[in-house]
This record gives sequence, C-alpha cells and structure tokens, in this order.
Amino acid sequence: MTPISIPDALLREIYRYARLAHPIECCGYLRGSGTRVDELVACNNAERVQPERNFAIDGDELFAFARTFYSPRPALVIYHSHTNGRAYFSETDRLQSASDDGPYYECQHLVVGVTAEKVTEAAQFAWSVDDNDFVELARWPVLG
Repeated sequence: MTPISIPDALLREIYRYARLAHPIECCGYLRGSGTRVDELVACNNAERVQPERNFAIDGDELFAFARTFYSPRPALVIYHSHTNGRAYFSETDRLQSASDDGPYYECQHLVVGVTAEKVTEAAQFAWSVDDNDFVELARWPVLG
C-alpha cells in the first residue's frame, strides 16, 4: 500500500490550520487524482460534545465531500488533528471511519499531533484488507 503523496505546501497549510484550531481538533480533506493531492479543503469541526477530542464533518461540507467521489478529482485523504500532540489512529477514529465491512470512504487519513505550542508529528493511515483495520503508512516531517 502506497501513501498518497502530500506536497509540503499542503502539509504546511494543514499544520497552520491545526495550530489555529487548537484546542479543538481541525478537520478537512485533500483532493487530487491518482496518488497525488493538490487541493486542501478545510472544514469546520461540527463535533458538538467533545470537539477537543473528536471531529465531525457535517451539513453542506459533508455533502461537498461526498460529491467529490463523483468527480475527476475526488477526496483522497481526510485529515484531522489530535490536540494531545500525538499522531495515531484512535479507537474513535476507527469507529467514525469504518464498519465491520470496511471503510466508509476510500480515503487515506492524515492525523496531525498538535499542542498549544506546536505541531509535534504527523502520520498517514489507510485501510488494510489483510488486517481488517487501518494501518500506518507514513510519518511526515514537521515543517516550519
């Protein structure tokens, strides 16, 4: 499984958004074609109960996300931050992203660890049919 390539400029923009959103989780998605992304779509975190621990894309933003799958440039990566500074695919992330039958969307996931001071790490995940779970594909550099 190959990670979708994310240009440094988009990583910087995600990191900036994660720092600005802290203490709540940021979220959004990256569009492109093949194995490359070239557009960042930032979304509002619609999580109402614990936005500092969870994220949700809802309403018109969710419809726009879903419509990308019927376009030549679909969403390829969903991103969000963890405000505890750690980039891992949590149990909540799994429950929001897949059922026993597999992932809800054919997207990879980028999780950005962020604290009040800085982005600490970023990791990319994808669904593995063999593992019936999300597995880590790559670690991304923390860019200044």
